[in-house]
Amino acid sequence: MKTIVVIPTYDEKDNVTPMSEAVLKHDVEILFVDDNSPDGTGAVIDGLVAKNPRIHVLHREKKAGLGRAYVAGFAEALKLGAEQIIQMDCDFSHDPDDIPRLIEANADLVIGSRYVPGGSTPGWPFKRRLISRCGGIFIRTVTGMPLRDPTGGFKCWKAETLKKIDFETVASAGYSFQLEMNHRTWKAGCTIKEIPISFTDRVAGYSKITPGIATESIKIALKLRFGK
Repeated sequence: MKTIVVIPTYDEKDNVTPMSEAVLKHDVEILFVDDNSPDGTGAVIDGLVAKNPRIHVLHREKKAGLGRAYVAGFAEALKLGAEQIIQMDCDFSHDPDDIPRLIEANADLVIGSRYVPGGSTPGWPFKRRLISRCGGIFIRTVTGMPLRDPTGGFKCWKAETLKKIDFETVASAGYSFQLEMNHRTWKAGCTIKEIPISFTDRVAGYSKITPGIATESIKIALKLRFGK
């Protein structure tokens, strides 16, 4: 089964080369989705593409949100013949060596979860853990989704699942994209599995997380529940 790993990038020039080396140890291909990174990430990726036919790149004109990058990347991966698609960050917070476990779990959607037994967030301060866990409880309570980690971003999608939920019409442009995609998958009656992962802080570069992400997720959760 052809698997393509979709990785959005923005100012990740120090990470794309070691990330591609780590991912390609497994029987997969990579599609980088670069939002015209000002640090020259796109040029570095072009060099990788020229050397390895298992690496692909989709250049976008400007930064338009993580959700839009994934939608574009999923659509391109399907055009490249992907039968299943893995999504992950480029900063090594998601361990490339967990890719086989995501594939072997074999569900319509497999989520690498920080909060099922065996999952962890090493190095996180207590306040960050508390906010994240409370956010998950709030989302489960409001939406009804039985997921321990509804906002996790390390996932494996079957191509047919993405087509079934009409992913290209998802409205969320930012990090709440994860929540909305999970909700559509759950409502469609697809099988969802959560497997434990260890989520660590990035190796290089800077975080794209902003204080408004929690507020955005709350708003989307309420919208999914009440349609407003």
